[in-house]
Amino acid sequence: MGMKKKVGILLLLLLGFFLFVVVRFFILETQNTFGELSIAASPGATVFINNVAIGKVPFDDKYKAGEYLLKLIPEENATQTASWQRKIIVRKRSRTAVSVELGSSDISTAGNVFDIAKTDTPTPLGSEKGEVNIETEPTGAIIYLDNDEKGVSPAILSNIPKGDHELSVIMPGFLRRTQKIIAVPGYRVNAYMKLSVDPVESPTFKIVDTIKDATPSSGAISGAPGNQTIVVKGTPEGTLNVREDATVTASKSATVNEGDKYTVIEEKNGWFKIEYISGKQGWISGQYTKKQE
Repeated sequence: MGMKKKVGILLLLLLGFFLFVVVRFFILETQNTFGELSIAASPGATVFINNVAIGKVPFDDKYKAGEYLLKLIPEENATQTASWQRKIIVRKRSRTAVSVELGSSDISTAGNVFDIAKTDTPTPLGSEKGEVNIETEPTGAIIYLDNDEKGVSPAILSNIPKGDHELSVIMPGFLRRTQKIIAVPGYRVNAYMKLSVDPVESPTFKIVDTIKDATPSSGAISGAPGNQTIVVKGTPEGTLNVREDATVTASKSATVNEGDKYTVIEEKNGWFKIEYISGKQGWISGQYTKKQE
């Protein structure tokens, strides 16, 4: 075999190796920065990610890993249906599943958001246990795993045997929510479950004495109203609901944004009455406010 031919074969081999490196470390690694986003809702709705319409439900596609503001806007023919929004996380090589039942208002809307991530601490060799992180709206719901009471939300359940389980959350005055989950050793299932008000309950039903949202948080303020300014903190939904009364069962009047500042008109059960626009007043939860420095 001639020298030129040997050199040509060597160059071809080097080129092939170079192409392999490009595919392996650039194309494949780029693909590994994506996760799967699956969204279901009823009735039909348009899906918005960071205020950009990306399609309609059901939606199921790969999406770049990161945190996003998800909005579900009802279709035009669903005039009696409320919209819904929440911050979600898409994780690399993982699946984020969203399921929402849109109601006529915020309090009659229910839904779930589930994803899975590695646990914060290293898993012991040979461990067969996983974790479940549960957050509910409203907070303070009773958590059941396989019909065994585990506490109230929010909570992290550790040492969950691998395999299938049934997760349920219950709260007086709200409809029970149940979801099948799979515990994976070394991983944490992140579960957000929004409960809807039970229509059988009296419209005057109050839960201010039984849930965390109705008690002042460490960021809330005290003292005489009228000369106090509060700042809206970040919330999982990206905005904070303004309600007609100082309870999460009251109708939603509007939303305010993180960083907005308001003068307190009245304080009641850990809620603050504000004038969110000229001539219109409503209540916001003190859990998501702080005193202006």
